[in-house]
Amino acid sequence: MELINQTAVSEFLLLGLTDDPALQPLIFILFLSMYLVTILGNKLIILAVKSDPHLHTPMYFFLSNLSFTDICISTTTIPKMLVNIQAHSQSISYTSCISQVCFVLIFGGLESCLLAVMAYDRYVAICHPLRYTTIMNSRLCVLLVLLCLLVTTVNALLHSLMVLRLSFCTALEIPHFFCELVQLIKLACSDTHINTLLIYSVTSLFAGIPRSGVIFSYTQIVSSVLRMPSMDGSYKAFSTCGSHLLVVSLFYGTAFGVYMRSAVSDSSIKNVVA
Repeated sequence: MELINQTAVSEFLLLGLTDDPALQPLIFILFLSMYLVTILGNKLIILAVKSDPHLHTPMYFFLSNLSFTDICISTTTIPKMLVNIQAHSQSISYTSCISQVCFVLIFGGLESCLLAVMAYDRYVAICHPLRYTTIMNSRLCVLLVLLCLLVTTVNALLHSLMVLRLSFCTALEIPHFFCELVQLIKLACSDTHINTLLIYSVTSLFAGIPRSGVIFSYTQIVSSVLRMPSMDGSYKAFSTCGSHLLVVSLFYGTAFGVYMRSAVSDSSIKNVVA
């Protein structure tokens, strides 16, 4: 294949979910509805937390940051897809594609870290209730969020800079509806061993450390709850963790399912749909 220097690459093509014109209006309505529900729902959560003094607690502080992250990651990917469907276009500029990769990594990693921080918050609340307000003070909460943001930003910039050094071939079609890092690297004609090694090592850290933190926190929570003499106390403790545990299961469960499918399936379209 003919090699093109990366500075000469002006755009990539996002193939999306399907190339069937008859399905494009349905996909547009589906994703627009999902996006509006996501934005509205998360904004209501943020406004509720800010307006109600009773919700000015560490748990709801982290929840509002999680909602903001959810808005950001949705806004990074879906609007461009909707614009392309309406314009009957598949193009995305080189700069926009690299920026999209960077922001997806930032907010995706931040969401994973925040879920782990929220699990730690529940661990302290249930296992050390008398010291909860002392440990989970406002300064620590802000520092934890800033630390998560710093780590994920450094990670995203590192991946983005490593992509900038790659050269791409004439086949610039990305079988996805946004610029996904792995799919982008597959288009490169230059050596990608360093990029691949970086993806595996960093993904192991980002998937392993937060998930280990969540597992540790909930192991301690379950152990503490089982020692409670009162059933009402046990139920109340579990009820404060139920929604968070559901979100954790959805987040890691779907992510694991998608990437497991991509590892065993040769169908790009099925992987994108998943």
